[in-house]
Amino acid sequence: MTKSINLTLKVWRQPGSQSSGRLETYEARDISTDMSFLEMLDVINEQLTLEGAEPIAFDHDCREGICGTCGAVVNGRPHGPEKGTTLCQLHMRHFSDGDTIVIEPWRARAFAVIKDLAVDSSALDRLIQAGGYISASTGGAPDGNAILVPQETAELAMDAAACIGCGACVAACPNASAMLFVGAKVSHLALLPQGKPEAARRVAQMVREMDRLGFGNCTNERECEAECPKEINITNIARLNREFLKARFFSSEK
Repeated sequence: MTKSINLTLKVWRQPGSQSSGRLETYEARDISTDMSFLEMLDVINEQLTLEGAEPIAFDHDCREGICGTCGAVVNGRPHGPEKGTTLCQLHMRHFSDGDTIVIEPWRARAFAVIKDLAVDSSALDRLIQAGGYISASTGGAPDGNAILVPQETAELAMDAAACIGCGACVAACPNASAMLFVGAKVSHLALLPQGKPEAARRVAQMVREMDRLGFGNCTNERECEAECPKEINITNIARLNREFLKARFFSSEK
């Protein structure tokens, strides 16, 4: 049987990156507990539109926890209270009737607010462009599978490759560090044979770009690991540091 709940929402409203923002209060009535969090926001936006008010801007795309587009801080936690869950996969059954929910955008120097809950996270794309790729030609799928990779190594690489680039790690970190994101990208390529030829260049360029974009450094708070919807492990940050040291001391990349 479907249950309905009533909620009080305190939502961050900000017209643009150069404007000041504020929390505005909305009453969400008869919200089905079968709804996702984004569907709940859709209902609120329909009400606002009917009232002639400006709807709440927020990012979304696939709504299946795959694309990494959606994201907001819910009651102080990126993607909300459920572990290993994106905002679009967070369901309203995890909230109780009468709850007050505070919804804010990602907070980071590198993520400028576009409007309300929508932020410009293209800095993560620029990190990928800086070196998160391989240029080796692997041919077709059979050719790519011709190089034997130990199962443990393959699993570590796939665990790192699970990163969807949502930016929750940056939003969770008190230093707004992107090192879990960069660590995941560096790890999944450096672990595999196809990624090793450019490993030194890759890590040097990505770390340089990370600093240029204004991301902070890692101080082992571990909020990134706790809030990552794909549960990326901070051992990838340790691997990033090792790869960076190797690039600094044992190669021409600086």
